Amino acid sequence: MSTEECVWREHVVQRLRERDRKECENFKEIIVQNNRLIDHVAQLKSDNLKLSVENEQLRNAVSTGGSGSNVAIATLEKKLLAQQEELTDLHKRKGENSQMIVDLNVKVEQQKKLLAEKERSFNEQQTVNNRLRAEVQLLNSSLEELKKLNTTLLDEHTALQLAFSSLEDKMRSVQDENRCLLERLMRYKSKDADKLNEENESIIRKRSAKLKRDLEDAVREPNSPNSQTVPAIPHSNSAAQFPIAGSDDDFDEASLNDAMDALKFNGEDFRNPAGDARCDDAARNSAQSIDTLKAAGYLGQPNPTKILMKFEAHENESHAVRWSPVERLVATGGADRKVKLWDIGKGGTEPRAVLSGSSAGINSVDFDSTGAYILGTSNDYGARVWSVMDCRLRQTLTGHSGKVMAAKYVQEPNKVVTGSHDRTLKIWDLRSIACIETKFAGSSCNDLCTTDSLGSTIISGHYDKKIRFWDIRTEKQADDVLMPAKITSLDLSKDCNYLICSVRDDTIKLLDLRKNQVISTFANEHFKVSCDFARASFNSGATKIACGSADGAIYIWNVNGFLETTLKGHSTAVNAVSWSPNSNALASVGKSKRCIIYSDS
Repeated sequence: MSTEECVWREHVVQRLRERDRKECENFKEIIVQNNRLIDHVAQLKSDNLKLSVENEQLRNAVSTGGSGSNVAIATLEKKLLAQQEELTDLHKRKGENSQMIVDLNVKVEQQKKLLAEKERSFNEQQTVNNRLRAEVQLLNSSLEELKKLNTTLLDEHTALQLAFSSLEDKMRSVQDENRCLLERLMRYKSKDADKLNEENESIIRKRSAKLKRDLEDAVREPNSPNSQTVPAIPHSNSAAQFPIAGSDDDFDEASLNDAMDALKFNGEDFRNPAGDARCDDAARNSAQSIDTLKAAGYLGQPNPTKILMKFEAHENESHAVRWSPVERLVATGGADRKVKLWDIGKGGTEPRAVLSGSSAGINSVDFDSTGAYILGTSNDYGARVWSVMDCRLRQTLTGHSGKVMAAKYVQEPNKVVTGSHDRTLKIWDLRSIACIETKFAGSSCNDLCTTDSLGSTIISGHYDKKIRFWDIRTEKQADDVLMPAKITSLDLSKDCNYLICSVRDDTIKLLDLRKNQVISTFANEHFKVSCDFARASFNSGATKIACGSADGAIYIWNVNGFLETTLKGHSTAVNAVSWSPNSNALASVGKSKRCIIYSDS
């Protein structure tokens, strides 16, 4: 009886142990994790307390005038904030796990009553538990990665801030140094220009005086074996018939050549049969003086060799420049989408007005004949008209499908013609602000001009090397003139008889429109057309031609074919030049934002 009782008791104990093992084994890891979290929270609380104490100590040290660093305090505050956020997150997770334990304990109580019936439910809960563990592990790994990434980004941000501060200091020092160097360079250049002008004036005075003496000596030459070839001209009338350079504005190359022909002023006529060396030297020296005066442009209207004004016209590259026909006013257009008006008469370096409205860079500017309106074209496929008096935008002409390169007034002030890269020319009625006619050129238009105020003929220069003539009265196109390369600009003389055309083969062609043919070509070994929209210009008397070059110089030719002078001042390519219609002044703009005004006085 006792043996059976022992066996029964052992069986009950074994079943109890087995039940305890089944019920406790599944939650052992959760309990261990909970204990670890509790320990971790306690550790974080102690760390938080220590950081709070240190923070208070640092605050007290700063408030009492200590030498604590603001950077260290800020760093510790950031660290404290991060620890507090982590502590909050752990508390949240602890609460979630505690709730999970309570729920599981309730389920354990239910499973005690329904162990056999709820075996399947137990397996489902075990699956859910495993999934939650995997999610917790994944979240933990993600959290660690984010912490590492945050630390790396903070370090990189600090390094970049230090590098940025260092680069800012270097930039300021370099800008200051550059400013000082520019000021010194401008002073040196100004001194050099003054010295060069003085030397040139002295040389010209000496040569003019020598030329005058040589001519007078030739007239006063006593009877000699060669005297029959020299006409007797009284001394009192010689100055009136053959004026000396600088004493009369009408003294030009033709009058000088006539005087030389009348006096038989050449080497052969001044050599007597005995080979008089004095006469030979006089002829040689006089010929050299004449050649020098020809090259310097002192036999006619003087060249604008002095820089009158120099200023920064635009924020970026400058594309166009034009003088007003009625006052000393210059309009410039640039890549900064603005047209600016400069009062040259007052000599100020601040613009008189800034005309806005364009959404892209300006390609050309032009005044009407009264100077009351200014017409500008731009890369936003449009052209605009502003009034000079109140600087208001009056009309906006849109309709081209390519950038508009040039525009001129036709039948002022009612119509405008525009040329575009979309291979068309459009005529606009400014009263209705509408396109009234489109001419299809078949090639991109780089520049255009009209023959008179009525605009009866439009002349356009194109990418396909052709100059096209359009008669708007008959709507017929005249014969084209083919150039050796694509055309960058056109300009007409005031009498509308001559046309200059700058060509991309680094030459400038002079055309006689009465014959529709090229009569002269201007070139130089150093002259290079700067860009596809480089602008050349006639002076007011159509006796000289100016054009900017890629080397920063401005070349001035006489229409008779010889190069008179080159103007310096630009450090980069010159895009456009414009002669003043009322004075002997020349305006120029280039790729270096700068506008330079040259004058002869």
